[in-house]
Amino acid sequence: MSHATMDPKDGQAGHAGHAGHAGHDHHASAEHAKYPFLAHHFDTPAQQFDSAKLGMWLFLATEVLFFGALFVAYAVLRSRFPEVFTYASHYLDTIMGGINTCVLILSSLTMALGVYFAQRGKRIALIVCLWLTMAGAAGFLVIKYFEYSHKIHENLVWGPSFYIPPHDAIGEIEAQDLAHAPAPAPAAVAPPTDSAAQAIVMVGNKPAVDASVIKPAQSGPSGLGAGAVNPASAVTHDVIPRDIPADHLEDPKMPPNTHMFFAIYYAMTGLHGIHVVIGMVVIGILIYRATRGDFGPNYYTPVDLVGLYWHIVDLVWIFLFPLFYLIH
Repeated sequence: MSHATMDPKDGQAGHAGHAGHAGHDHHASAEHAKYPFLAHHFDTPAQQFDSAKLGMWLFLATEVLFFGALFVAYAVLRSRFPEVFTYASHYLDTIMGGINTCVLILSSLTMALGVYFAQRGKRIALIVCLWLTMAGAAGFLVIKYFEYSHKIHENLVWGPSFYIPPHDAIGEIEAQDLAHAPAPAPAAVAPPTDSAAQAIVMVGNKPAVDASVIKPAQSGPSGLGAGAVNPASAVTHDVIPRDIPADHLEDPKMPPNTHMFFAIYYAMTGLHGIHVVIGMVVIGILIYRATRGDFGPNYYTPVDLVGLYWHIVDLVWIFLFPLFYLIH
């Protein structure tokens, strides 16, 4: 008897609940039929757009943290070895860096215009803007290639190879001197200084510098280190020789540990270049889809998200350019 009895109100509530659920399913199915791009786990295009936008902002936050660690490393190195950054920054080409900055700023403009035209369903204008953005990214990488190739030719690289002349990068000259020498000269160690011991090993009749025993650079100025900056390391742009490869090895004013500047330079600009390449890949996908006619006033989410990513890539370079090229 207890199973047979039922409160009429409960029955009405149950029917109402089923009717509401059915109405919701009918509304969702109607939305999916109307908008083919709407994923099955979203009810409306607005909900899908907001979720994608939030996900992109979270991803960009991780990118900021990623580059933030490198900016912290840059700040620590610059505070500890200011004379290294003062000297080595003059080997960077400010004109090429400035051109790259202008190229990326213009590419951000064309990307923003692409989002604008996608929202208004102007397919041809969208495709043109995407191609212009792609051209800006390619131009940036081409200029960066010439910068990198010139520095590598001049042996302005990272690590101990910074101190090896490029025409003898595998040690052939030292090996020939050692083979013809009557007896190898004993190692001569200079007397220790206040900061560290500096050792110069003679191989044959030619000194070979071991970067691992190079005396550390002078401490930073007051407030950044314990000592004062060596005045001899304060050089100007026109006193650095540029005519021969590896001319930095001939410059007596080159401070110790100059290779650390190029290590952080290649790390930060190289990682940024990888992000530019990734941006070119996703922009290429957008060009393909835009040509196919996938984007319009009802659906432009991928264009908007790639635009956000590209603006962050440009913003990172806006910080890199003055830190490396302009601040001496």
